[in-house]
Amino acid sequence: MRKLILTATAALAMSAQAKVTLPYCLGDNMILQQNTEARLWGKTTAKEVKVTTSWNNAVYTAKASKKGDFIVKVKTPTASYNSYTVTFDDGDQLVLHDVLIGEVWVCAGQSNMEMPVKGFGNCPVKGYNDEVVNANQYRYVHYVKIPSVMRVEPQWNSEPTQWNAVSPKTVGEASATGYFFAQVINKALDVPVGLIMANKGGSRVESWFTKENLQKYTNEPTDSAGIVAFKKEWDYHRAMLWGNGTFNPILNYTVKGILYYQGCSNVGDPGDQYSERMKILVDQWRGQFGLGEIPFYFVEIAPYHYDNVNADNGARLREQQYKASLIIPNSGLVCTNDLVYPYETTQIHPAQKKPVGQRLAYLALNKTYGMETVGCMSPSYKDMKVTGDFVDIHLKNDLGAISRFEDIQGFEIAGEDRVFHPAKAVHFWQPGGGYWDETIRLSSPEVKKPVAIRYCFKNFQIGNLKNAAGLPLFPFRTDNW
Repeated sequence: MRKLILTATAALAMSAQAKVTLPYCLGDNMILQQNTEARLWGKTTAKEVKVTTSWNNAVYTAKASKKGDFIVKVKTPTASYNSYTVTFDDGDQLVLHDVLIGEVWVCAGQSNMEMPVKGFGNCPVKGYNDEVVNANQYRYVHYVKIPSVMRVEPQWNSEPTQWNAVSPKTVGEASATGYFFAQVINKALDVPVGLIMANKGGSRVESWFTKENLQKYTNEPTDSAGIVAFKKEWDYHRAMLWGNGTFNPILNYTVKGILYYQGCSNVGDPGDQYSERMKILVDQWRGQFGLGEIPFYFVEIAPYHYDNVNADNGARLREQQYKASLIIPNSGLVCTNDLVYPYETTQIHPAQKKPVGQRLAYLALNKTYGMETVGCMSPSYKDMKVTGDFVDIHLKNDLGAISRFEDIQGFEIAGEDRVFHPAKAVHFWQPGGGYWDETIRLSSPEVKKPVAIRYCFKNFQIGNLKNAAGLPLFPFRTDNW
């Protein structure tokens, strides 16, 4: 009888020793950032947790707080395709399998980042079948999609989710933009690539602000009832709540950088508000990750009608995105002016996602990974000179060439009456500074004394001027009207 009592007591004691509880972004198939001290964290009922990494058989000890929280940093090796395990032991073992070491990027923003390889309803992604057929070539690209939820308080864990290795079965659910980015990085660096997808369709830049930043930099309410009332028409416009529930759970993860595709829901914001708040958000995220000035590469919103193809409220948001790229350190902006079809005027989710991801990857390869031979910068406006009834302009980042000498489309020219007319654009080389400048001459028979020019500065206008790397000219205006 005594033996039975002891056995029952021992069994009761064993049941009280619960396994370590990990956040859902830590699990089988995860990819950890190479050559760093990767953070692993969770909760336990014990006083400490021992963490063993199979790549070096090292044992790390993490002390638990009074609330049971623990965090530990583990040294990671150089990336490879070797499969490893990570073991957590607080008296009961929990083992994570098929862990890879590589490059880890966050995929943030709204629906054009969220849009999966399989597309949305009535919103296809070009080349879907090809990506399914070829998915096994990218089995070392893994992703985890953080469920999009709103929470009043910052969450340490997300709703249930898991890491997936890319395969014909799983590729359709991956962010298309993120996946096409990962394809290029995987091929160019020959390393595993991990994507953490924390985004929400329709979200504003303010959707990701902390309570402190909302209070400091906006006039928006920070209590849940006030937030709901402030943007009551659509829940995806709500401030702070998406960041608390969807982004906060990943902030302990050790990542290489952030990819961001957002802006449509901020069209119409006044003045420089959007560019200023973009910088605030980037500063916030960099501070929260605690990894220094990690790269931030983001995407210009694509041409879209916004109820009037010839209006410029969408163009002004793109202008704000370009300004943000100039004031955010270690950042880069992808131009998408050419990545819509003429029939996509009312399509907020354009089908051509592969070039978007590729262009993000070109920024990363050049600016983060040191592959300077990769052209990554779109051309942008440099200067103009008015001579009589024509205007000569020069560009930055043409990379030594422009894409065409004839039938250049997208330019407009205006006189003092501020009425813009389509401009004829002619390319020629102009001597200057001991070399020949790539010059574009603009003119219009309707404008005898030009004072301002614009390029694709409308909600929906597709230009065709590109640089030597095939990257399109950023839309711009020289006026401030």
